[in-house]
This record gives sequence, C-alpha cells and structure tokens, in this order.
Amino acid sequence: MSSSVEHRNGSVAYVYLLAVVAALGGLLFGYDTAVISGAIGFLTTHFNLDPAFEKGWAAASVLLGCAAGAAVAGFLSDALGRKKMLLLAGALFLLSALGTALPQTVAVFVVFRLLGGVAIGVASISSPMYIAEVSPARIRGRMVSINQFAIVSGILASYFVNLLIAWYGDSVAPDWNVQYGWRWMFGLCALPAVVFLVLLTFVPESPRWLVKQGCPDKAESILERIHGPEAARNELAVIQQAIAEESGSLRQLFEPGMRVAFTIGVVLAVLQQITGINVFLYFAPEIFKKMGSGVNAALLQTVVVGAVNILFTVIAIRTVDRWGRKPLMLVGSAGMGATLLGMGAAAYWGRADLWVLIFILGYIACFALSVGPVTWVILSEIFPTRIRGRAMAIATVCLWLADFLVTQTFPMMDENAWLVATFRRAFPFLLYAFFCVVSLVFVWRYVPETKGRTLEEIERSWRR
Repeated sequence: MSSSVEHRNGSVAYVYLLAVVAALGGLLFGYDTAVISGAIGFLTTHFNLDPAFEKGWAAASVLLGCAAGAAVAGFLSDALGRKKMLLLAGALFLLSALGTALPQTVAVFVVFRLLGGVAIGVASISSPMYIAEVSPARIRGRMVSINQFAIVSGILASYFVNLLIAWYGDSVAPDWNVQYGWRWMFGLCALPAVVFLVLLTFVPESPRWLVKQGCPDKAESILERIHGPEAARNELAVIQQAIAEESGSLRQLFEPGMRVAFTIGVVLAVLQQITGINVFLYFAPEIFKKMGSGVNAALLQTVVVGAVNILFTVIAIRTVDRWGRKPLMLVGSAGMGATLLGMGAAAYWGRADLWVLIFILGYIACFALSVGPVTWVILSEIFPTRIRGRAMAIATVCLWLADFLVTQTFPMMDENAWLVATFRRAFPFLLYAFFCVVSLVFVWRYVPETKGRTLEEIERSWRR
C-alpha cells in the first residue's frame, strides 16, 4: 500500500537522493574555500609572504576564479545542461586539489587556487539551481538549503583536517607544517572530488532544462519519479507554458517586473558577502591568535565555529519552508549586526576572553540561520527557466567579487597603522555591522516571500 501511494504521489526519497548528490558540489565548495584558514599561516611562512598584500592575495585569489567560474557556468548551464556543469566542477576540484598540494612557488599555487575558484563558481550556481529545478514547491526551500548544509559541512571538515594535520605536524618536527602540512590540507580535497564525479553518473538531467531543449518525454519520466504520474503531467504542462512565454534573452531581465527580481538577486548576493562572513571563515584562526590564542587553540576554536555553523544551518533547513524566507533573513541580519557591534567593542577594548568567542559564535549562528542558506534559496527561485543559469551567473559573479573585496581588504584594514591606532582593530567589525543594517532594511522593504510557490508561479508574479 505504501509503495503504491509513493508511486502515485512521487518519491520524496528520490528527491532527497538527487539533492544530496548535487550538494556534494557544495561540500567541495565549502572545503576548498575554508581550507585556507588553517593553511594561510604556514603558507605565509613557507613563501615569506608580505602580510599586508600577499597574504590577502593568497587567500583572496581563489575568489576571482569563483567569479570567472560563475560567469562561465551560467551561460554554459543554459546551453549544455545543469548536470554537465556539475561534472565539470568535480573535475576542476580534483585538478585544483592536486595542483595546490604540490607547488614550488607561490605563483603556481595561485594558478591552481584560481582553478579551484572556477570549480567553486561553477558549483555555487549549478548545485542550488539543479536542486531547485528537481524539487517540489512544498519542500524546495529545505532541499536547496541542503546545499548550504553541505557547504558548511565542507567548511567544518576543512577545520577538522587543518586541526588534525597541525597537531600531527607539531608532533613530528617544528617546521613540518610549514614544509608539508599545508600541502596535505589542500590535497585531501581530491578524495570527495572523486566520490562526487562517480555519483554524478547516476543522476538525471534537470527536467526543466530538458523541456527547454525540446525533450518533454525524458522530462516527464523524471517528473513522474518526483511527483507521481498524474501530477507529473500537470507539472510538465505548467513548465511548457511558462517556458513558451519566455524570450530566452537576457533582455528579459530588464523588463519592468523582471528588473525588480534581477535587482533583488544582485543586491542580496552582494550583501551576503559584505556583511563579513568569509572574514571569519578564512581568517578565524588568525583573528583568535591576534586576540591571544595559541596556534592549536585557535584552530580548535575555529572547529567550534564550524560546528555552530552546521547546527544553525540544520535549523534553517527545518524552518525555511515553515517560517518563510523573509522572517529568517530579518532575524538573521539583526542578530549579525548586534554581534558584530559586540566584536567591535571587544576588539576596541582588547578583550581576548570568552566574550570574543561568544560574539563570533553568535554571528555565525545568525548567518547560518538566515543570510547563508536563504540567499541561495532565493537566487535559485526568482529567475525564469530559460535564463535562470545566466541570471544566477550575474548575481553570483557579483557575490564572488564582493567576497574578493572583503577578503582582500580585511588584512589591509587589520594591519593599517592609522586604523589600528584609532579603532584598535574594531573598524572592520563596525563596517560589517553597518552593512547588516543595510541588509535588514533592504529585505524588510523590497524582498517578497516565496514560500510554498512553484517556480512558475514566482515567475508569473514578477510579470504581474
């Protein structure tokens, strides 16, 4: 009886399976972006990097690759399909992991970090877009948030790997981590990349992309497994009608209704980054060390940061389809701003005690509950099917460029003599708190609620 009901109504387990496989791209995304946090200190010593510019460049160079990858992936995913882009991301992750583990010069390291950035940029678009297009409306927010859970899981995995390798290196020789430890930190990303590539061979293409390509029969067979036979036919008809009304040109983004959607997507993408999240993901051990912690203690505290990130991402997954996108964004932006002010005060008064860790954990919790996963959910929902890849590409390129700006400028602000003398290392946190206020006002004023609506219903609402 239960199997016949599942056949009639579709298989939620099948949707979860597709989402989890696609989200492995997010796990690699998280690992590859955050692994630098534990390696940057050893890397700086190994290559004798200048702390004001070269150190920031070693960390931030990957983000230019992310922007390039996002730009390319958006157009190619509309032309070649979502699945092919996921396969490309997996191959690039594998190549980058091996390349960053073996360089003899910082220039070669940066080249492979840029290549890894291209992989991250491709995955940052392709994974959430694929998941959104195969998920029923009632659970789409939860499914896309699985990708964010995978991202933060990758981040936490990198923190654990960094900590274990650093501990091992300390037990072997004083300079083992400087010579070899950071290489292992990057190289171990090759293992999940291989798993990702293998599993991708078992998942189908996005049914919405297949309809766009004129393959309704293939699309219907996939939709039947997701929705059940009767609902699949209705879903197919709705998709066909929506795609028939789309021009397929980027000019569509500048039509009156779509122009609003496009602006919202770009602004949300930029605000996700300029509120400072990746400063803590990339430089957390360095921040803790400057506030008085030892190397291993700083890495251990960073693991705690990653654990809190995962815990509150799980809460977001469970609540985004129940409470809605907008309430989570409002609560999260307010909480991030408040904790950043607390961090600014702690930095100004030179407090290196438990309060610093509490404020950082509070900030991470608020981000993971809201701005982190919900931004990706909204970006994957609000654009038309024919140009979803290209529209997401433009918004995501803006996101990665904003991330690059924040990552490149944080060491500059943190090492600037005048800012340190005037604000005592509080200035970056106060600046990010200001952008949290901007985020709060923008979401409250301009971002609509999309909970429980199909992608085609959302598209029609912009046209109206």
